[in-house]
Amino acid sequence: MLDFLSEISVICFASCYLLALLLELSRLIGRYPGRGIAVLAVTIIGLLTQLAYLTLRATGSDGGDELSRLATWMDWSLLTSFGLAVCFLVMYLRRPDTVISFFFLPAILLLIGLAAMLRNQPPFTRSEAFEIWRTVHAIGMAAGSAAVTVGFLSGLMYLFQSRRLKQKRAGSTIRLPDLETLQRLSRGCLLTSLLSVGVGVLAGVVMNLNRWGQVGWTDGGVLFSGALFLWLLIASIVEMLYAPARRGHKVAYLTLASFGFLVLAMFGVLGSPHGEPAVEPGPPAVGIHTTTPNESIVVGKFLDQPEVFLR
Repeated sequence: MLDFLSEISVICFASCYLLALLLELSRLIGRYPGRGIAVLAVTIIGLLTQLAYLTLRATGSDGGDELSRLATWMDWSLLTSFGLAVCFLVMYLRRPDTVISFFFLPAILLLIGLAAMLRNQPPFTRSEAFEIWRTVHAIGMAAGSAAVTVGFLSGLMYLFQSRRLKQKRAGSTIRLPDLETLQRLSRGCLLTSLLSVGVGVLAGVVMNLNRWGQVGWTDGGVLFSGALFLWLLIASIVEMLYAPARRGHKVAYLTLASFGFLVLAMFGVLGSPHGEPAVEPGPPAVGIHTTTPNESIVVGKFLDQPEVFLR
């Protein structure tokens, strides 16, 4: 299986995105049954092959263990194109009747072309790659946590305002945004937190690969961060595909649950050695030892004639 995946090249997923663009351009000619399903199929195939390609580069299957992981301009161009492809897929699923593909797919193909042009650029060192990905990890997780918190607050305000409307007290001195605004804010925060935490988790994985050559999957911080991302992914899919979840109290409840997962993730990180520098054994300390005259003679004989002590 690994041998088969190692045959994947940039041409594989670039061809998928190009085919998706050609299928979408056929809108200008006429309507064809099954075009939307075909676009989704080739886009998903492109995403899976690109993910496999990036995973092999991240795990060092195409180079030695001493090489930095995902630390070239080519890698970052491919990662950016992958992120755009994910956004395109999500937006296309929500509104397949739009022509967002006319804008997203050319940008994705241009980034892949840029990656091909930069393939000969030298990579950063592992220490430099570690510092860069640690910064991305920190920014992604911080932005995701902020989005989850804002979504939690907007959910609380939605429930509070809804209760006041039922009790006909919305016109009192305490004014809050209307329910529609709070609902849009909650949905936006849910999607923003998913993308940010996803970037943070991915950056954390690459960061550990660059530093240690492996990922401590059983580490509490890794487990809870992964659980937070998984919940945000499930909540976003439910909100996107299940129509009743897009309205009313259900969006607010999703944001409240997301905040609960965030709190659990924070406790998991604080209760584990996640992010703490490992203590590496150093050279033995050289100190001054006060010896007696007899000890000095013995030590001197050992240094001058060590074969005496090896008989």
